Amino acid sequence: CQVIVHDVNELTERLFPIVEAMQKHFSAGLGTYYSDSIFFLSVAMHRIMPKEITRIIQVDLDLKYKTNIRDLFDEFDNFPEGAVIGIAREMQPVYRHTFWQYRRENPQTKVGEPPPDGLPGFNSGVLLLNLEAMRQSKLYNQLLEPTMVQKLTEKYHFKGHLGDQDFFTMVGMEHPELFHVLDCTWNRQLCTWWRDHGYSDVFDQYFQCEGEVKIYHGNCNTPIPED
Repeated sequence: CQVIVHDVNELTERLFPIVEAMQKHFSAGLGTYYSDSIFFLSVAMHRIMPKEITRIIQVDLDLKYKTNIRDLFDEFDNFPEGAVIGIAREMQPVYRHTFWQYRRENPQTKVGEPPPDGLPGFNSGVLLLNLEAMRQSKLYNQLLEPTMVQKLTEKYHFKGHLGDQDFFTMVGMEHPELFHVLDCTWNRQLCTWWRDHGYSDVFDQYFQCEGEVKIYHGNCNTPIPED
């Protein structure tokens, strides 16, 4: 087993010029402060990792594993052609809220609607990054360009605060073919914040998850069930 430690400051330095333009759209703070760019690491991982690294699993710290992480790696084999990232859906109506203006202007849209037919957005707590596919995808790399980011944020009236997750969500509304959607059991989010903040009537449509949980995600400091 080989462990390689990366210097966060060095990574951030290389990352900043690539993601600077999107930070003002998807950050909670001032928008483009330097340290903030680490929250966009996954977006441009293919640009800063050595070429010999072709696949990466990136995970949050607030997770509890109920199965072997090797099984998650097997999900790379299920990527449809053209997909570059594996990611689970967001399990709260956060993007129903964020896209409110677009939804009001487009009442028939699936944007922000719950599964199985809607587009609830993504949660970046568990990410499968096919770096080789990301490098080769002309479409994905075009979407990183500041002009494209600006164009999409204007189209969707989008202003987020969740970093890479916001970027993937917005891109997924426009180009779902870039994503392999992981089953909710691979990222069983536990946060219920939005249930108590105006969305109790629809909350369960987003929050339900059938099947045996493989990874629990204690987002927003939610306690994870004991074994």
